[in-house]
Amino acid sequence: MTLMKSLLGAAASLALTAGASLAEPALIFDLGGKFDKSFNEAAYTGAERWAEETGGTYREIELQSEAQREQALRRFAEAGANPIVTMGFAMADPLSTVAPDYPDTKFVVIDVSWLDVPNLRQVAFAEHEGSYLVGMMAAMASKSGTVGFVGGMDVPLIRHFGCGYAQGVKAVNPDAKIVANMTGTTPAAWNDPVKGSELTKAQISQGADVIYAAAGGTGVGVLQTAADEGILSIGVDSNQNHLHPGKVLTSMLKRVDVAVYEAMKAGDAVETGVFTMGLAEDGVGYALDDNNADLVTDEMKAAVDEARQKIIDGEITVTSYYENDSCPALSF
Repeated sequence: MTLMKSLLGAAASLALTAGASLAEPALIFDLGGKFDKSFNEAAYTGAERWAEETGGTYREIELQSEAQREQALRRFAEAGANPIVTMGFAMADPLSTVAPDYPDTKFVVIDVSWLDVPNLRQVAFAEHEGSYLVGMMAAMASKSGTVGFVGGMDVPLIRHFGCGYAQGVKAVNPDAKIVANMTGTTPAAWNDPVKGSELTKAQISQGADVIYAAAGGTGVGVLQTAADEGILSIGVDSNQNHLHPGKVLTSMLKRVDVAVYEAMKAGDAVETGVFTMGLAEDGVGYALDDNNADLVTDEMKAAVDEARQKIIDGEITVTSYYENDSCPALSF
């Protein structure tokens, strides 16, 4: 009983109350919260789009600890939610345990692609392709020839971002220096804007004048400090250009919102299997709007758009960190 109370808490009790077993979808946000202005918020945006278009409702929970993952999955499944959409690679093990127990329930996971679970839709993204494009933009905007990368939790996924970014930087300026740091090795690294700020200042002291943050809520601290210190930043996942107009060079868009929206729209008929969203599928890209229009030159846009098409056509190959657990353009 104590464990159940800790799971349901004040914030989650409304989301997980057991009512009639209606086939409404459910969304489990990863640690960092749905308003992290990045990964989770992109999922929230997709869910809200579905709700507004259909008039439907969905259940949700913002996880507060690792222990809640399996409990939330089971609670939603028992309540009849379908599909159950989950966020982040840390859901892999809980899904492997829980999903087989509910074969009539469809589960969806973002950022996982290696599980053998028949009632699971796995959506992965070619983050290295989108990161390559913003890396090109960073190199073209840099005056010092030194750019930075701040990652969240030190895991292969974030190294995947950094590797693509470094290749894009080097494609424009082979002599460029890339300073890279990870925030930490635990899930707390996704929501530590103070540490993000400290890393940003350290990279600035090493000459970086454009810094790409792939760190969830931690990135908010990176973007804030970059703006305060008079250098440019690059956002991630969601369009973060508006957070500091005229200071955020661009944002590497990862269309988590589309993945969540499409899953909820399909409902319990959602197709299972592994799906990858890259440049060709408009799953990744870069953000251009009124907030950064003055920062992105015509030359920059032309170069990046040309590279985008060449990647799609196979004329440019962006090496994936996953291929050999290393990156030819960047040492972490």
